[in-house]
Amino acid sequence: MAPFTKPETVLKQAEGLVSVGQTHAALQSLTEMFSSKRFRSTPLTSLEPIMIRFIELCVELRKGRTAKEGLMQYKNIAQNTSVASIETVINRFIQLADAKVQEAQQKADQAVALDVDDLEASETPESILLGAVSGDQSKDRTDRALVTPWLKFLWESYRTALETLKNNARLETIYQQIAQQAFKFCLKHQRKVEFRRLCETLRLHLSNVAKYSHQPHAINLSDPDTLQHHLDTRFAQLNTSVELELWQEAFRSVEDVHNLLTMAKKAPRPAMMANYYEKLTKIFLMSGNSLYHAAAWGRYYAVVVAMGGKSEEEMRRLAGQVLVSALAVPVGTQADDGEESAKGKNARLSSLLGLTKTPTRAGLLREALSRNVLKLSPEVVKSLYNVLEVTFDPLTLCSSVAPLLKSLAADSSYSSYVPLLQHALLSRLLSQLSQVYSSIKITKLLELVVPLKEVAVEGTGSYDDEQIEAYVMGCARRGELNVRVDHAAGSLTFNDSPFASVEDPSSSTSIANVNAVQPSTSEFVRTRLGNIALTLHNSLATLYPPATPTKEEQQAKFAALVTAAQAERKALQIRRALVARRRELLAELSVRKDREEASRRAEEMRRRQEEEARLAAQKLRNQELERARKEIESIRAEEAKKLAQSLKEKGTLKVDIKDVESLSTDNLMRLQVEQLEKEKKELNERMRVLAKRMDHIERAYRKEERPLLAKDYEQQQADDRAVFETAQKARLEAHRAAFQQDIETKHRLARMVEDYNKMKQTITARRGEELAKKKELAQKKMEEEKAKRRAAVLKAREEERLRQEEEERIRREKEEEEARLEAERLAEQRRREEEEAAARALEEQKKREEEERREAIRKEREAERQAALEAARRQQQREEEALRRRAERKAQEAAAASARPAAAPAAPEAGVWRRPGAPSAAAPARAGVATPPRSESPAPGKYRPGAFGAGSAWRSRTAGKEGTASGEATPVRPSTPATPATPTSAPAPKEEAPKDADGFTTVQPQKKWGASRLGARRAL
Repeated sequence: MAPFTKPETVLKQAEGLVSVGQTHAALQSLTEMFSSKRFRSTPLTSLEPIMIRFIELCVELRKGRTAKEGLMQYKNIAQNTSVASIETVINRFIQLADAKVQEAQQKADQAVALDVDDLEASETPESILLGAVSGDQSKDRTDRALVTPWLKFLWESYRTALETLKNNARLETIYQQIAQQAFKFCLKHQRKVEFRRLCETLRLHLSNVAKYSHQPHAINLSDPDTLQHHLDTRFAQLNTSVELELWQEAFRSVEDVHNLLTMAKKAPRPAMMANYYEKLTKIFLMSGNSLYHAAAWGRYYAVVVAMGGKSEEEMRRLAGQVLVSALAVPVGTQADDGEESAKGKNARLSSLLGLTKTPTRAGLLREALSRNVLKLSPEVVKSLYNVLEVTFDPLTLCSSVAPLLKSLAADSSYSSYVPLLQHALLSRLLSQLSQVYSSIKITKLLELVVPLKEVAVEGTGSYDDEQIEAYVMGCARRGELNVRVDHAAGSLTFNDSPFASVEDPSSSTSIANVNAVQPSTSEFVRTRLGNIALTLHNSLATLYPPATPTKEEQQAKFAALVTAAQAERKALQIRRALVARRRELLAELSVRKDREEASRRAEEMRRRQEEEARLAAQKLRNQELERARKEIESIRAEEAKKLAQSLKEKGTLKVDIKDVESLSTDNLMRLQVEQLEKEKKELNERMRVLAKRMDHIERAYRKEERPLLAKDYEQQQADDRAVFETAQKARLEAHRAAFQQDIETKHRLARMVEDYNKMKQTITARRGEELAKKKELAQKKMEEEKAKRRAAVLKAREEERLRQEEEERIRREKEEEEARLEAERLAEQRRREEEEAAARALEEQKKREEEERREAIRKEREAERQAALEAARRQQQREEEALRRRAERKAQEAAAASARPAAAPAAPEAGVWRRPGAPSAAAPARAGVATPPRSESPAPGKYRPGAFGAGSAWRSRTAGKEGTASGEATPVRPSTPATPATPTSAPAPKEEAPKDADGFTTVQPQKKWGASRLGARRAL
């Protein structure tokens, strides 16, 4: 990655590269800047000029993918701070691409004009043959070569802009503008395939709104402005599809508009709905659905009447179209609701028109008449309505309607309805004939239809006999007409069986025609019981009218209905809230799953990419090592081969090259040295032998050739003199001939010297003037450029000054704003501290009050506890005093009993435990007072050993005290109260105590314990 440089430097470098013709390098330098990590921190004021220049280079080089990547990165940076900058860049991108298309079209037109050399014979045999073979004209080929690439790039530019701006609420306005510009592009250049793709792209973007709802700046379709933008775009899409005659795409656009209208919280503008219904009329007319075409005209008429603003002539024409479209629906034609698919289709079409049920021909006519359409319609349409709907004359029906159809065919507004009216007229004719005749000759029917054959509209043709017969059979197959064709007799028989079954009674002609002369027999039989039941019901209602409820009953019923309605409304609201919440939860769950899945896929992708990058790096490293090793080996082998080749060329190496390739350079050098030494020795030996031999031979040769050399010298001198003289003579003759020829040429050219000099002077003068003019123009241009440069520099300085002033102003405002915010923050902090201090003081006061209250409660409880302890102590003293007195009384009683005869002790009552010494039931009335059970002190409980042991501690203490007082041994208490143990010594006779529910004896009322008794005791 290239190091990051300043944006201004990058822009200057790119401009410099463009100035020297390196456009690709300039684009590459700008693209590398986008890949820098510090690109996001660059201010937009510096990035926008770079982005515009980047877009210009992309358009010039037709780099659509590069432009898309740059726009995506720029959008991610600027969408949070400056939406206007993104709009500027996108608009510039589209404008440049559009300008290139227009420039290419101009070049194509000029190229076609230049190709014509002879205006009178522009067609050549070659051009005719080429056109016949290729099927293209010269202009088409030129457009395909020059214009089509730029058209393709412009289309890619629109798609890139839409992909960049999609699903962003802040960029919604420019997104809709680009979409509408794309519609205009498709319409201008008749690009039907691209228009379909554009519509699919927009639908995909709209369907992804919910998918990207969790992202920042997501589109909210519940916003009225956003929804209105989408509606405007879809209406532009609808208008374009109608103008391009793409009726299937137009129907899809209508569905898109209807889906958006259902989401709108307020009603759309009437003008928009009028356009919507008008386009629906064209779509239904092209599809041949006359029923829904008439329904669309009715809806359009209702909107136009409510909106107003139409002239009287326009309203008359519109009323005529509404009435004619309703009359063009064939009699008995109903929406086919037999199959589920047909029901769904009809329900969808009805919902597009805002209808709650499927329209009918009779209903459309009633609706049209209720709006005074017949009164406003032209006279021709009124006459047509009277003939088709009012009068009943099947024999003259076609002849009466034919002139009216001719007049309608002459009007462009009604000409498209003539074929539909012919169908409606045939259905009306057959319906009326079925009511009058039971059978009719086929020839007679064809004679009645002859006037219709004379009415022909361009592109539709006239009816022939086969088409009429096919139409009759189609009516019979659809159930609109119960007819049988007899070709043997040449007649049509209308079946009127009283028990004939009709699959769809609503399609019957007599039911569809309210003004029928008489009902058919089958309909009479089928509806007889219904009529009787209706008559009887009305009679009973007249004879026995229902009782009129009283005012109280009506009010009660009304109140019950209101209550039920409110309950139903509340239940419906709850159900809607639950459904909405469930949808939100499902959407959140789906979004969460999508996020998790996306994060998982991203993590897997990251790991896969890291692994692939690691493997690729390892593979690349291994390849580099292998390549380096091979290069080293190849270099060594090449050096060895070159050395061997050089040694072989020198003759110092006597080994084959193929054998040498396996040797290294060192081995080759060693072989070379050995070979050189060997050759040197051989050479020295040969030279010694040769020198010895040459000395003797050379001496003999020189002795023999000495006389021969003198003779040869003399002969050579003679030959040289002869050759010199011959050459000298030839040279002189050649020079003399050339001189003579030059003299002749001089005399021949001497007469042209004057003209040559004149021409030379003329050319020199003209060239001098041109040079002076060019110098003057260059000087002027230089001055102009200097002035422009001076103005540009001054302007740049002024702009820089203004920019610095603006930045200084913004900085000051920012500092002031920061100071204000800091002051507000400090004030808010002081206020919070004061509030916190007040809250702490209040809390401390509450804590003190709470502690004081707890202290008071504790003191109160302590006082209660002390009082309870004191009461317990007194109670214990009273009990001990009572026990002591009782022991004394028992001792006295025992002494008195010993003087009386002993009596058998009474057996204690089984199952009841008695305290030892308690009086029995047979004792005298004066019985000992039983010690009441000691009440627990309210003071805090203390640990008492043996409290939960066997036999209760207070009982043990009581028994011990009694034994001690009477001088007897303490009896052994049984383990259970019900079975007391037998004492070791004979006890005194005891009286059986009365039995309680808990086994204790009750305290008998005695004298009140008081201070007087205490004083008496003290006196004793």
